[in-house]
Amino acid sequence: MTETQQKAKCITLKGSAELVKQYLLYGINSILYQRGIYPPETFEPAEHFGLFFLMSTDDKIKSFLATVLGQVEEWLVQKKVYKLTLVITNVNTKEVLEKWDFKVDYEAPVSNTVTIMAGGDSPLPEVGTKDVKTIQKEIREVIRQITGTVSFLPLLDCLCSFDILTYTVPDCGIPKEWDETQPVFIANSQEVQLRSFSTSIHKMDTIVSYKNN
Repeated sequence: MTETQQKAKCITLKGSAELVKQYLLYGINSILYQRGIYPPETFEPAEHFGLFFLMSTDDKIKSFLATVLGQVEEWLVQKKVYKLTLVITNVNTKEVLEKWDFKVDYEAPVSNTVTIMAGGDSPLPEVGTKDVKTIQKEIREVIRQITGTVSFLPLLDCLCSFDILTYTVPDCGIPKEWDETQPVFIANSQEVQLRSFSTSIHKMDTIVSYKNN
């Protein structure tokens, strides 16, 4: 295989951002289902990455996730987002019971073809070193771990809601309908780090923190 053919199989910057967005979409839906945030009958199966997922059929949730993750995908290309947090809260007491941190690292340039970021930031590669199938395999392993967390996470035996916090660089231009807020913390928390995956352009770490009773 020539170098050109090899590069043609490798992930691009935009392709990497799209894969990370898809991971977040399917991962968040899996968490909402596994943790019982919404009734099981409001989910339907869908296949992606060679796995079956249960996806919310609620139009409000679908619209909310499409809006948030669409913006996150843009910021991933622009190197402006470094963490997304899914927060699960007791509806009655407003206490944060669980949070899922999805942390993004931008990996060093690995190609002669680069995109120079505005503001003189270090360049991000247009083309990484990994092919899509390899990345999808890594993502499948993380999602299997997310599904398996029900074996050790405490039962959420109250009515819960969720929200998503996005952590960005200061000058990224927040959409006007979004609110600025403070980071959330869980008192007396336990933390478990799941597997990482890397596209060779973006590296994603997933950590779940929960109230230790």
